[in-house]
Amino acid sequence: MLGCTGASSSSGGETTPRFPADYQRVVTPDFAVQDTAGRAIANPFYGGLNTPRPQFVDIDGDGDEDLFLQERSGKIAFFERVTEGDTSRLVWRSDDYRGLDVGEWFRFADLDQDGTPDLLAEQPYSHIRAYRNVGTETDPEFELFSDSLRTPDGTAIFSDRQNIPNVTDIDCDGQLDLFLGRLDGTISRYEAAADTAGMPQFAHVTDDFEGIEIVNQQIGVRHGANTLTFADVNDDDAPDLFWGDFFEPGLLLIENTGTCGKPSLSGEPEAFPPNDPLQTSGYNAPALTDWTGNGELDLFVGVLGGSQDANASLAENFYFYENTGTEYRLRTRQFVGGVDVGSESDVAVGDLEGDGTLDLLLANKIDPTRGETSVVYRFSNEGTSTEPLYRKDGALDLPSAYHYAPALGDLTGDGTPDLLLGTWKGRIAYHQNEGDGTFEPVDEALVEVAGESHIVPALGDLTGNGRPDLVVGTGGGTLQVYRNTGSATDPAFTRAPDLLSDVDVGARAAPELRDLNGDGVHDLLVGAQEGVFVIENEGTTSSPSFGDTTRVERAGIPRLATPALNDLNDDGHLDLLMGSERGGLVLFQPRP
Repeated sequence: MLGCTGASSSSGGETTPRFPADYQRVVTPDFAVQDTAGRAIANPFYGGLNTPRPQFVDIDGDGDEDLFLQERSGKIAFFERVTEGDTSRLVWRSDDYRGLDVGEWFRFADLDQDGTPDLLAEQPYSHIRAYRNVGTETDPEFELFSDSLRTPDGTAIFSDRQNIPNVTDIDCDGQLDLFLGRLDGTISRYEAAADTAGMPQFAHVTDDFEGIEIVNQQIGVRHGANTLTFADVNDDDAPDLFWGDFFEPGLLLIENTGTCGKPSLSGEPEAFPPNDPLQTSGYNAPALTDWTGNGELDLFVGVLGGSQDANASLAENFYFYENTGTEYRLRTRQFVGGVDVGSESDVAVGDLEGDGTLDLLLANKIDPTRGETSVVYRFSNEGTSTEPLYRKDGALDLPSAYHYAPALGDLTGDGTPDLLLGTWKGRIAYHQNEGDGTFEPVDEALVEVAGESHIVPALGDLTGNGRPDLVVGTGGGTLQVYRNTGSATDPAFTRAPDLLSDVDVGARAAPELRDLNGDGVHDLLVGAQEGVFVIENEGTTSSPSFGDTTRVERAGIPRLATPALNDLNDDGHLDLLMGSERGGLVLFQPRP
């Protein structure tokens, strides 16, 4: 059993959940999280998005389009569209849909024309893998058909892995066409030819489809990494071409001015939408579907981050434009929702105002809106201890620094938590709580960790003297312990080199001190670049002694996890919050 010596009983006779065996990932809990305007954030604990690649597909045959997203190499996330009366919402189901290995890109398409979506994906490196859907309209099941799609003469089809291709019947002849964007701004076309067991082979047609050559007018060279999508946006039964590109901050439309049987895409690319052209950091991945049910195709764009300051789109990167029939209206830049502050988030939990409710602090690596500094955002609990309501209410007033890592603990004995802030430079700054949740700087370098970077502090009383001690995680994956040798009102930290000197979690150690197994002493939960680890305290309340390092084997743990354990809803059980590489929050709670 991991991280636990056994189940204990609560005063009510209920079995206490064992960590982590009895914990599950929760994206939408039974308490609310709101943005600064007081609007509910959907899927608040999804974990954030940095480079979403979307596609809408009715995968379960219920008549509405579900959402698939790729954020990580090799995996597809799945959100089911659930309709209740006149409203619908996206419900997260999986970050690894059906265990399908998709490399760097995916495209659902009905390749064998049997009415159910099959799947194309990247076969590393830069070839095409095909999965056939052998299930039903309501219960899909995918089998690998070909690990490298080939032409009828046996030539493997090459597709640059950073480009996202597409499939459509461009000339309405009943045969699917495969289109591959190239790094030189041209497009290759393949057409379905002979089939094998119902699945098509694609014969090469041209590497100069319609003479298209996307060129950056400012620098006079062809574009690079790209995405392409076909959709009939003017209702003339001829599919038009959308192109997103690494060097292009907008989305380009090449209108098909021909007919269904005789396409013509020879015109100049135009910015889209026409009434409000998209402008992002670039490398935009479009998807179109009638989301609002008015008979018009709405526009969705995942921003992968191109040449126009990719950091600026690390939080707002999934655009939704509603097509009203007369114009496109931008509805949101965060379509899936989720708390998201950019990238490499770090979370701390504490009662900042001493009002009996827990608040949250959430920091990022570099803030997308403020540029060259990390920002620590505050989420105040405007609910109660048992029915929390977290509302984002702005950022702490802090000096500019790179990669803040907050930790909370009462360092002055006044009953409210003070703030320690680790930074990329290897320093820990000390800010004192004025008693109302505002912080005043005391020491910009209370602790300096020589030769280390990406410092992450954690506070907890390891020596039983009533004063918080300090555990520091480093970018190199090691841990250091500092005893609090100061007074109850004036902390001072002295290195204890005999503790945790042999721990190494690989890279980016992020510790949290908490009693994980109910024996009355602080254990360690340590996030890392890859995974989360438990180190049990086998000592006493006054003399800690840490045992072996054990990996937590749970699906859904994010990269660069920064854990914080606390009882968010006052039900007597610890909840696990984690910051993540993608800039959001991931939540694990005991199973009901």
